[in-house]
Amino acid sequence: MSRIASFAPAIPAVPRALVLGSMPGVASLRAGQYYAHPRNAFWPLMQALFAVPSRAPYAERLAALGEAGVALWDVLAECEREGSLDSAIAPASVAVNDITGLLASHVGLRVIALNGGTAARLFDRHVAPALAARLAAMRVLRLPSTSPAHAARSFVEKADAWAALSAALRAPESERACA
Repeated sequence: MSRIASFAPAIPAVPRALVLGSMPGVASLRAGQYYAHPRNAFWPLMQALFAVPSRAPYAERLAALGEAGVALWDVLAECEREGSLDSAIAPASVAVNDITGLLASHVGLRVIALNGGTAARLFDRHVAPALAARLAAMRVLRLPSTSPAHAARSFVEKADAWAALSAALRAPESERACA
């Protein structure tokens, strides 16, 4: 198995939401870009939700996403995995990113969006226990994976679910926390 590492977080000047994936796939790792696979629904979803131009150069997409207050990172910093599938991650090999430190540095973050079931499971196991007090004041969204491997839902179904992210960013701060 190959040892792979995720990217540095993409953090705008004033982040209000953090989208956490599990670990970039092969296409993303080769391109050095979040969600680079051409069939990944992430950027088209961000276009639908925040008017991020999904076909613009990567730096422009990140800037537009940042204007919406959305940061990107992954739960895992490193792991061993062959290919792109989350199911191929060797559980004993995982090293977790310092999400606790990121949240401490960016107190304006009020929403965490977990991109897919693996990101949610990894977050629940490795991150959430250390953040119980902070998470009580945040909205944590468990959203369907944007990966092309997650074909169980159509783009429309994914867009309906991901609309919770833009709704959470529009909600008054007092309504953002959820159990």
